[in-house]
Amino acid sequence: MRLSDLGNTRWTMNYPHLGTGPVPIDSYISPEYFENIRNLFANTWICTGKRVEEIPNPGDYFLENIEVTKASIIVIRGMDGKVRGFHNTCKHRGTQLLFDSYGSVKGRLTCIYHGWAYSLAGKNLLVTEKEMFFDADQMEKDLFPVSVGTWGGFIFVNQNPHPRETLKEHLGPQVLELYGDYPFETTTVHLSYKADLECSWPVLRDSQLDGYHLKYLHRRSAPDFMESVDAPNRHAYDFKLLGKHGSGSFFGNRAKIGADLSRTAPVAALASKVGQTLASNTAARVDVTKWCKGVNPARAEDWFFDFLYLFPNFHIVFLGYQAYIGHKMMPGSRVDLSSWNARYYAPPVKADDLEAAWAAEYMKYSLRDLWREDGNTTLGAQRSINSGVFKQMYLQDQEILIRHAEHVLAAEIEKN
Repeated sequence: MRLSDLGNTRWTMNYPHLGTGPVPIDSYISPEYFENIRNLFANTWICTGKRVEEIPNPGDYFLENIEVTKASIIVIRGMDGKVRGFHNTCKHRGTQLLFDSYGSVKGRLTCIYHGWAYSLAGKNLLVTEKEMFFDADQMEKDLFPVSVGTWGGFIFVNQNPHPRETLKEHLGPQVLELYGDYPFETTTVHLSYKADLECSWPVLRDSQLDGYHLKYLHRRSAPDFMESVDAPNRHAYDFKLLGKHGSGSFFGNRAKIGADLSRTAPVAALASKVGQTLASNTAARVDVTKWCKGVNPARAEDWFFDFLYLFPNFHIVFLGYQAYIGHKMMPGSRVDLSSWNARYYAPPVKADDLEAAWAAEYMKYSLRDLWREDGNTTLGAQRSINSGVFKQMYLQDQEILIRHAEHVLAAEIEKN
């Protein structure tokens, strides 16, 4: 498939409820609107960005601190192998039970303050000096539960112990069908970067909802990777609105990438051939007919990447059959604060494969530079928004997922 085959296609016109006019920015600046976002995040499924392989054994846990709701959540594997979630709060006096980001406990959770203890399933095991309490048997002593679910090995939490929909219902049938066969389980984390940013969560979210900016912002780190001679105003093969979620698939000029890098950046060209980098021709490495339905749906050889946005906070950027990025993007404690954790996943590198190890290191620095460029734009955008001079956005057709994300956000807030 060629980009020019799309002719005069306009994806936004297929969804008249989205409109084509300017998009207001209340969610980007309004403290009142932010309280609605806070309530939403307390009552919807949030992807932690962590995977089940990170807590493989009974007692293994990680803490999920959610600034927007002021919650600290323990996600822990029980003695029965099940992954559960609880507020990191002792039922006695509210003391925090665990403090390390990751760790492991031996069979129980014990409060450091007064020694109350709980099973890994959240049941109270011990109230010290119990005989000195009044009506101890009538007290609610078990931990506050949090709903936990998994998809593709990723762990999701919902602070509502009785959510209005299951995780499967939240994801919807289209996401499950299109991406259920992706081999997430064959990969491991190669790098993880974190940043606290002085910008609103919608500004941060939008930074990974379009491919438009890659042709311009990332000219240094991905020079001309998306330039098309036959359709210079296009860069996307496909967009899909998947219920609350959305996906995009993007063009990559493979002939130009290979020729230009070999001439101007021979080290980068070599790294792209011996390992997985941004310049690797991944569509040529594994027969695209064997890929899951959702990734590179055009089955194009001139392909760069796809992304899948899982409302509200997780973006998966597919770079190949077994290579992807996970962006976890969360609101902070105020409307103009947010946090970003970007992780890169690929198959483990064998200890004796020095070429692949070198290419993996090269990829780390390439992604770091790319993400710094993205992060820098968010700060400037928020300053303009805060000044009051910027009041609405004008979005082109290939920014449809930003328009859709704002529409979904408003609709989900209304439900809550």
